[in-house]
Amino acid sequence: MHSEHSTPLLTIAYSSLAERAGDVVWPERFDDIDLLLCVQGDLPDDFEPPPGVRLVRVPGRGVARSRNASLRHARGRYLLFCDDDVRVDLDGVRRGIDHLRTTGKAIALGRGMGADGELRKRYAPEITPLTLFNSAKAATYEMLVDAVQLRTHDVWFDERFGAGAELYLGDEYILVADLLRAGLAGDAVPFVYGIHPVESSGSRWGGRDAHARAVVLNRVFGWEAPAIRLAFAVRSRHKLGGWRAVARFALNGTRPPAD
Repeated sequence: MHSEHSTPLLTIAYSSLAERAGDVVWPERFDDIDLLLCVQGDLPDDFEPPPGVRLVRVPGRGVARSRNASLRHARGRYLLFCDDDVRVDLDGVRRGIDHLRTTGKAIALGRGMGADGELRKRYAPEITPLTLFNSAKAATYEMLVDAVQLRTHDVWFDERFGAGAELYLGDEYILVADLLRAGLAGDAVPFVYGIHPVESSGSRWGGRDAHARAVVLNRVFGWEAPAIRLAFAVRSRHKLGGWRAVARFALNGTRPPAD
């Protein structure tokens, strides 16, 4: 176990709501790991996290606030963002850390697996540099970052986006985009970081979902967004529900609300 004053290599930060804070499946610990439990909502007075786990109470709503609290409080050089229903694969995470240490990149975007042992989605088959055009499907529990680089370059989650916010998806993609625009670099890597049993908000395509996606693209691409929205809508026309929905998406120039 690392001492209170030594610097751990890795922080794993679980985001949870008060009513689920007791349900986290903690990993088997290893010597240089730091575990955080970031909780929103009112915990019972007698709630105690497991020994060695640091409890961070996060005010307000929205998981992006919890992710930012993770980034602020992480003692490890490397930080894996996690949800309370994810089982972490430490072997995969170690391989991601090795990649970041070797390359000096700021993020290694790994893979998620379902409870059935199948990969959650299609991933690049090999190590692939991240761009604005191949990182939109990032899930939070796939994100292993160099916390020092992100804090140094003032890269944080946009709290207007993500679960619990009005614009309830896209927070991960926006973080990757902001990281790249800040001059940092990252790779998609073929390592599984965790098992996640539940469908994510990123796989929904209803009317509100399409609106949120359009606002995410407007946030990421700014003045270039109209062309990107059109190309995205045409490519996703079957998911969106036909050409009328394509036109609606392509014309949706809604910007996120002011901070």
